[in-house]
Amino acid sequence: MKLSEIRNILSEQEIQLTRSLGQNFMHDGNQIRKIVEAAAVCKEDAVVEIGPGLGPLTEKLLDAAGKVIAIETDRRLVSVLGKRFEAQEHFQLVHADALQVIRKEASDWTQWKLVANMPYSVASPVLVELAKKDTGPRWITTTLQLEVGQRLVAKPSSKTYGVLTLLVQLAYEPRLDFVIPRGCFFPEPKIDSACVSMERRQVSLLEKERVPVFEKIVKRGFSQRRKMMLKLLKQDWDPGKLERAYSAAGIDVKVRAEAVSLDQFIVMTNTLSE
Repeated sequence: MKLSEIRNILSEQEIQLTRSLGQNFMHDGNQIRKIVEAAAVCKEDAVVEIGPGLGPLTEKLLDAAGKVIAIETDRRLVSVLGKRFEAQEHFQLVHADALQVIRKEASDWTQWKLVANMPYSVASPVLVELAKKDTGPRWITTTLQLEVGQRLVAKPSSKTYGVLTLLVQLAYEPRLDFVIPRGCFFPEPKIDSACVSMERRQVSLLEKERVPVFEKIVKRGFSQRRKMMLKLLKQDWDPGKLERAYSAAGIDVKVRAEAVSLDQFIVMTNTLSE
């Protein structure tokens, strides 16, 4: 879908884009092709798309996949999408808030791929919610703010390493595929984007009942990034238990959360859960 087509549709339908919904539509066909390739979509795949907008990525997904479900919250865009793809038998359009769908419904997406140009406003919370679910997609390829993409793939002791990194990496193994220039979107955002792919871990790193403890440790540890993590964790755990957890994980008592690896947080979680 060319930029001129996007402008024409918006004008004809008298649609004023809503900034709060993070509506930035991709019009660069080469970037859209690269997203579908990054997800390795084939006819055997069932694909979920969040925030299809006017459907430029949807069109390519329908060409490549066996089934596509698109979730769109803006009723004006739902109307456009419904008319545009009504003849596609392997297409299902859902008018809903994707974040609410993920939180409330017991949908099993374990055999699905999620491929999307997700609105900036929902990308991070959507990925965190999907990481929490046992039934999240087996594969995710999505575009999001470059800074968010860098946080997803961050390593310990880097500026971008933090809560989002750990909550997502507990369930997924992410990679940053490529950077998308801001000029590929309409309206043009102030920052570049990134395409990130994530594969679901085949073996869970933690028992399900211990995940809340992991989240509590991580969030408390990063609540004041420049402080030693031990001082922060003492608000929730007995110093003796923390000493055993630190010893088991091989962590120095003076360390900050930003220097603690995912594996070390997991060891701490298991020790503090006993």
